[in-house]
Parts: sequence; C-alpha cells; structure tokens
Amino acid sequence: MYELIKRDGSARRGRLHTVHGVIETPVFMNVGTAAAIKGAVSTMDLKEIGTQVELSNTYHLHVRPGDDVVKKLGGLHRFMAWDRPILTDSGGFQVFSLAGLRKIREEGVYFNSHIDGRKIFMGPEESMQIQSNLASTIAMAFDECPSSQAGRDYIQASVDRTARWLSRCKAEMGRLNEQEDTINRKQLLFGINQGAVYEDIRIRHAQQITELDLDGYAIGGLAVGESHEEMYRIIEAVVPYLPLTKPIYLMGVGTPANILEAVERGVDFFDCVYPSRNGRHGHVYTKYGKLNLFNAKYELDERPIEEGCDCPACRTYSRAYIRHLLKAKEMLGMRLCVLHNLYYYNKLMEKIRTAIEEERYSEFKRDTLRMMEGAVM
Repeated sequence: MYELIKRDGSARRGRLHTVHGVIETPVFMNVGTAAAIKGAVSTMDLKEIGTQVELSNTYHLHVRPGDDVVKKLGGLHRFMAWDRPILTDSGGFQVFSLAGLRKIREEGVYFNSHIDGRKIFMGPEESMQIQSNLASTIAMAFDECPSSQAGRDYIQASVDRTARWLSRCKAEMGRLNEQEDTINRKQLLFGINQGAVYEDIRIRHAQQITELDLDGYAIGGLAVGESHEEMYRIIEAVVPYLPLTKPIYLMGVGTPANILEAVERGVDFFDCVYPSRNGRHGHVYTKYGKLNLFNAKYELDERPIEEGCDCPACRTYSRAYIRHLLKAKEMLGMRLCVLHNLYYYNKLMEKIRTAIEEERYSEFKRDTLRMMEGAVM
C-alpha cells in the first residue's frame, strides 16, 4: 500500500508498505544487477550507508546462477542475506541493450545469452515466473524499451504490444501468487509506461495501464539517448495521467540533477548505475559537484572526499590515500569510492524527503543545484 504523506507542488513525500518493510519515498534504489553491488560492497555495507531498496536484474540472474537455483536456496533475500525490499527489473531493458542478440515477437523475445550464446526465450509469463522464483518484493512488468530514435509507427506498435504484455503479466502474477510453493505470495507488480518522446502516445498508454490498478507505475524508455530537456518534458506530460495513490518510478535515472528535477515533477523511485560505475573509476560525488580522484592535485590532499560526510570512506581515509589505491589498482580504492557515492545518493534522498515535508523543496532544489555547479578545490 502506498501512503501519500505530503505534497509540495508536484513533489511527493510518500511511504510504500511492503512485505519486506516500509520504503520511504522519494527513494534511490542501489543497483546490484547480479545480486551484488559492483565494487565489493556487501549487504551489511548497504545497511550502514542507509540503503532502503536493492535492485537486481531478472535476465542476468536467470542466466547465472539461474532463478531455479535461487528459488531452491530460499529466494533472493536469503540468497544474498538482505532482509529489506528488493525490486527486480523484468529483463525488458535487455530487449533494448542486447539489440544484436534478440528477436521480438508477439509471444515474447528470443535471445542469445551474452555469456555463452545459448538460446533463451522470455515473454511476459516467463518474466513473471522468473521474478516469482527470485521472490523479490517488487516485480517489474515485461516490456520493450524501444530506442528514442525509432520512428513513430514503430513506437506505437511497440507500445501496443507492451500493453498486451502487461495484461498477461498481471494475469500470470495473480496465478503465481496463489501457488502454495511461491516464496513471496505478496509480490507487487509495477507496470511500465513507454512511448519514447511522443507525448500523445505516452499519455494514451498511461491512461491504459492505469486502468489495470497495479501496485505502482514506472516511466521507462528515458535516459536512452534523448536530451535532458526531452526527458523532463515527457515526465511532466505523463505524471498527471498516473494515479496519485500509487508510486511512480523513473527507470534508469540518473544524475543528482536529474533526480532533483524529476522529484519536482512528481517521481518517487529512482535507480541508476552511475554512483557505483563512476565510483569504480575514481569519480566521486560531493555537494560541490563531481571530482576525479585520479587528478594529480589530490596526491597530497589529506582531506576526506567531502568535509563533514559520515560515510565509511570519509570517516577514515584521505583523498590522497584513496587516490593511491586507485592508481595502484587496489580494490579497496574502488570499494571506498562506491561506498561514498551510494551514501551520497542515499543521503541526498533523505534531504529531499525532509525538504518536501517542510514545504521548501523548490528552494532546496535551487540551492543544491547551484552548489553542485561549484568547483571542488
């Protein structure tokens, strides 16, 4: 159940009650594609840095170790020793990212595994079955994520098929949640709005999927090549046609600035690989913007990554030491940067929630963006 606590303009402060605990929104979900955060970050670390939701990927876990293996081991929560909410992406994004390895049909998608080339078929029913085996808190509906550069006719046909797939997803999840051997019989289902950068297609699809009364709704197919301005325009167009009484998830987004802008437009859930990926390359986020620890100017810098930060890296280590680790290709360097970045994102969401509660979100967004444009010395 989603509880809307406060609105400040279109920005929403909410609370999603799930079988694995309460999610305070807006929230950033920390991405652990294959049931682990890249950068040697454990689930114990995730709790220490304030993570509410971990996100894993259906396709990747189906390929390895196999969702049947995870089910035999008690589900994803037990498998990775994490007792808080987990969202599983449906595998639909791989329809986009593995374009050279798949064929899309009405029944579903035929893949060749990116690991060993073996043939895989995934349709709405298969995606729901895999996610049920994983026993995640929130399952995402199976969809196609078309390129933002695709023509209107293709986009319309794709969205129509995604709508048909969503009805099949809902029916299959209903069936699975009634099975005696289903691990999580209270698994939630989020539908996904598509339509590239065509507002009218997006709006019609939003109206259509809203009629299915799902547990939540996502805006997919953004941050895949369109400009930030186009993305914000689509969010503004779509959100009014999604129910106020359900959480809204902007998939795969994004930078701190993207999140601040999207929250102002009514978005509740976010995920992105940026904090972990950038951290593994020595790029770390601060309130004054992003800095690159490989830069020579940090060689003798004894300050933490960010003054006043209470993350595990900043509490103990200097920029100079972390830079040394990165240059020496020591895994600890990557780990500390990833921990800092995820902590930064989680703490940013906490500040966002407080600003909405106190009805000062516009001012908070403006001041935070202005500060991010400064240079870290």
